[in-house]
Amino acid sequence: MRAVVQRVGHASVTVEGKTTGEITGPGLMALVGATHTDTEVQARRLAAKMWTLRILEGEKSCSDIGAPLLVVSQFTLYGDARKGRRPTWQAAAPGPIAEPLVDAVVNELRALGAHVETGVFGAQMSVSLTNEGPFTVILEV
Repeated sequence: MRAVVQRVGHASVTVEGKTTGEITGPGLMALVGATHTDTEVQARRLAAKMWTLRILEGEKSCSDIGAPLLVVSQFTLYGDARKGRRPTWQAAAPGPIAEPLVDAVVNELRALGAHVETGVFGAQMSVSLTNEGPFTVILEV
C-alpha cells in the first residue's frame, strides 16, 4: 500500500457539495492507494506507521498529541506515466480489492485511538487542505 501524507492545519473533503470529512490541525491528511497484491496486514502496518509518524511540530506524532487524520482513497497513487502522455492505472487495485483495504486502514487507526475523518470511496471528491511546513512524505508498506 502507498500513502501520501501531509502535515496540515486544516483539511476537508466534499462530495457533491457536502462535506464528508474535515479536520482542524495540527493533523495529517493521507491519500491512500492499494495495488493488487496488498493485504489487510499491510493496511494495518500503514495505519500504525501513520499514527506514529513523527512529522508534526516538535517531532510529535498523531499518537503523541491525539491529532486527527483525514484519510482519502486515491487509486491514482498507482498511476504510471513513464511512457507517453496518458497514465495507465494497471497497478491500482480495483474497487472490490481496494475499498476493504482503505477501510482497514481507517478501522485500524480508530482501533489505535485516532480520530479519523474520511472521503467517500469511488466518489468524485474535492479535497482542500492547508499544508503546514510544507511537509509531505510518501509511505509505502
